[in-house]
Amino acid sequence: MDADVAEMSEIDPAQALGRRLEACYRHIYATAMADVPICNPALGIASTGFRTYGGRAFGIVITPWFMNLVAADLPQGPSSAPAATGTTLRVGLPAGEVGFIAGELDAIDRVDSCSLFSPVFEFATMEAALETADEAARAFFDPATLEPPPAPPAAVNRRDLLGGHFRRREEASE
Repeated sequence: MDADVAEMSEIDPAQALGRRLEACYRHIYATAMADVPICNPALGIASTGFRTYGGRAFGIVITPWFMNLVAADLPQGPSSAPAATGTTLRVGLPAGEVGFIAGELDAIDRVDSCSLFSPVFEFATMEAALETADEAARAFFDPATLEPPPAPPAAVNRRDLLGGHFRRREEASE
């Protein structure tokens, strides 16, 4: 146990929080989720991609029953604005706005979650789940993943439309 604490003090606070989340979900899996049919027996518990953004820790948590993007307050950081459990919160990330459901976990307190997969039967191996989670973690923090807004439709006036000019303009723009 002392080695775990020493190791956690040497890593980034967001990554340490990811490991604390893993421990919480391992306990939940061993107790409340034991033998629940929505669990994928090929998967374990893992966290990946944890980083600090906007004063909170963000990353992906994988369990045998879900894969979520989570946001949690850092232990020495400022507390988030209060939110009732179950409330949907909109959080701006580099790749765009994401909806999170406010929640709480024993030993962690506030943990907001955005479900990516639930249940997680599409993953045959933990390696496949981790690969997907790593890619998702990168995508949420990469502004290049934002799709550009569609171009506004061309203005149409009756004269061009009736005279056939609109069609020629459309064909020229393609």
